[in-house]
Amino acid sequence: MKTTKKALILYASYGDGHLQVTRALTEALSAEGVEVETADLFAEAHPFLNAAAKWFYIKSYAWFPSLYGWLYSSSKEMNHETPFSRALHSFGISRLQKILQNSRPDFVINTFPMLAMPVLRTRGIVIPTYTVITDFTLHNRWIHRDIDRFYVASEELRHELVGRGLETEQVRVTGIPVKKAFRQPASVARLCRKYGLDPRRRILLVMAGSYGVMRDLKELCSEISDDFAIQTVMVCGNNQKLQESMERVFRDHPHVKVLGFVEEVHELMAISSCLVTKPGGITLTEALCCHLPTLLYRPVPGQERDNAEFMMAKGAALVADYADQLVRQLRFLLHNPSALDRMRRAAAKLRNPRSAEDIVSDMLQHIQAPVQETLSAASDQAVESMPLFHTHS
Repeated sequence: MKTTKKALILYASYGDGHLQVTRALTEALSAEGVEVETADLFAEAHPFLNAAAKWFYIKSYAWFPSLYGWLYSSSKEMNHETPFSRALHSFGISRLQKILQNSRPDFVINTFPMLAMPVLRTRGIVIPTYTVITDFTLHNRWIHRDIDRFYVASEELRHELVGRGLETEQVRVTGIPVKKAFRQPASVARLCRKYGLDPRRRILLVMAGSYGVMRDLKELCSEISDDFAIQTVMVCGNNQKLQESMERVFRDHPHVKVLGFVEEVHELMAISSCLVTKPGGITLTEALCCHLPTLLYRPVPGQERDNAEFMMAKGAALVADYADQLVRQLRFLLHNPSALDRMRRAAAKLRNPRSAEDIVSDMLQHIQAPVQETLSAASDQAVESMPLFHTHS
């Protein structure tokens, strides 16, 4: 008889956030002795289609933000029962069935809005399935009544989900998971030495996103770099062209440090006084864990704009749509300790650094319920007998 629990986490590689949540949950699950398998389902099932969709995602953010915003808004209230929605949710089902047959997980976790598991449930594959929503805002693509539980960032999101027809017991307010490293104490002196920074100056951290698509970085860093009290760390993500360009521009500037992709983002956040970034849900959550005041620059219409408005309403962030506005906000904050402290306190009220552990604890309690034993037995029988290939893939 199987005693060790096994989890399957389904994610997608659109941006780095869904993967980071997957890693945080893997870390917490492994600490509880749960075996974890992860799958980038769309990429494995449809690599060429996934690559095309990913290219469009990146380019629409950088070149056609209004188009992306329109697509997001026009589909925000989509009904998962429509023929289009059902066709969309069937993507990856053939690949998922193979994974389930080989892996035989006790439960499945979504860190991306995909509803293949509820579709399989209608075919008799009843495995406990959980969804971790990775933004501070809601899109209907996340929602399906046959997801056992949803884990969300705020009470506002919980109320919205319940208002859209979910049962109260289906929704838990836990915050968005981040890795344990974001709650570890940091030695400012050691980290400043590691990154070649002056601990006597305030540190401005500028993060261009995992694809390095934030605009006006040269102008922003040039404006702020003349301030003797401030030093800037610019993280260009995976955009090597941007990194090389910024390195040329600021090669001889002693108060600007240019970096590419940084795995240890928690170290930079721990020693920074202020963050300028795109309002992705995971980056914002990481900043909250570090009590880091945040300025959100030119949020793209869609979940970015919604995330930004949520954070601004809570007092943990400011939003700027123009470079000169951003520079004014930065200068004000970095020279006004009381304003920074107010934003730190606001961030502290929103944080839950143990979100991953809380989510895992709730999942493990849920799958121990007697009804799940019946469901699991039925699911095992269905998985054994299910065909490998279906009409949809």
